[in-house]
Amino acid sequence: MTRKHPFRPADLDGDRLALYRSITEGPRAQGPRLFDLVSDDGVLLGPFNEFLLRPALGDALQRVGAAVRYEGALGGRAREMAILVVAAHWDSAFERTAHEAVGRAAGLTGAELAAIAAGAPLDLDDPAEAAVLRLARALVTGDVDDATWEACVPPLDRETVFELTTLVGYYATLALQMRVFRV
Repeated sequence: MTRKHPFRPADLDGDRLALYRSITEGPRAQGPRLFDLVSDDGVLLGPFNEFLLRPALGDALQRVGAAVRYEGALGGRAREMAILVVAAHWDSAFERTAHEAVGRAAGLTGAELAAIAAGAPLDLDDPAEAAVLRLARALVTGDVDDATWEACVPPLDRETVFELTTLVGYYATLALQMRVFRV
């Protein structure tokens, strides 16, 4: 028995169709396509197909994800490092593959991507990027101790830490859902 039910576009109507269109025609579909959003038969890939199980909740999740990726203040390299920390922690193949491609486009090197995937030390010249990486690694283990906070705030401000915790929580939610539904 499969855990995943592929929602094909021809079978969608109402809120499911509106959510499908929001994902496939929204900000994720704009600009360069660094990873596929839909299969050849139109089924949403990654976490997005399961969003259609409960369209109201799925829409709220996809809007949070779009806000984190397209409206946040984190730079592209820092954002992708944080996403990849979550992908590595949860062993989320889809997120790792998709966001390594996005990370490369944002300027992450092969060596940086490998270090993030392995949880290895990474010497970064940018203090804000180093703080994002350190905080993201702390967040996936459950907390930010006082020493980590003091080392990371500044160079980050509280608003950026809020954004980062939202990002880590969002991608951890996706990783959990993909694990449960065997995506």
